[in-house]
Amino acid sequence: MASIASLRANSSATIDGTIRAISAVREVNTVRGPSRVADATIQDETGTIVLTLWGDDTKRYTIGQKLRITDGWVKDFRGKLQISPGRSGRIEIQP
Repeated sequence: MASIASLRANSSATIDGTIRAISAVREVNTVRGPSRVADATIQDETGTIVLTLWGDDTKRYTIGQKLRITDGWVKDFRGKLQISPGRSGRIEIQP
């Protein structure tokens, strides 16, 4: 399990964190067609990172929930690190 502070761009990671904020859902056009996207700020004891939520995931989570992101993909977007489940990753709500 990685800490948020130890994450690096262009790598996969498994992290635990708590949702501290969620942006408004935006409609975007992608190469796969229109989709919905929102950004959730995830925090652990070492820092914060933005979790990008797509499609139905934009409605699935709420502020205060504890999550485990398994095999998430970390990337640099406009100078800040973001994590998303990617193709092989998953997000699970923790008790």
